[in-house]
Amino acid sequence: MKKVALFVFNGDPVCFIHVLLNGLDMNEKGIDGRIIVEGAATALLPKLAEPQNPLHKLWDKAKAQNIVDGVCKGCAYKMGTLDEAVNQGLTLLGDMSGHPSMFGYIEEGFEIISF
Repeated sequence: MKKVALFVFNGDPVCFIHVLLNGLDMNEKGIDGRIIVEGAATALLPKLAEPQNPLHKLWDKAKAQNIVDGVCKGCAYKMGTLDEAVNQGLTLLGDMSGHPSMFGYIEEGFEIISF
């Protein structure tokens, strides 16, 4: 099975929707697609939890399908959304000085795409 890790650093909702859509599409087509929320994108976490947010349904669907692999612990702390990540039940990733390591994903056979 092909594996793709989607690292989303960009906090622009228009960019983030494409990460969600592609992650869900990959999953539906048999690709092991994982979403890793990094950098400025961690600031979106509170908004993604709001039912009136246009991205909310896609975000919930991605979480329900277990394709959100986690959130950068260091960036969520810096952006003030660490508690939100925990409250949403998201895995905090920080194996590389508080940030998720792309090397770990590469070692597991994942292709890396960054947004």
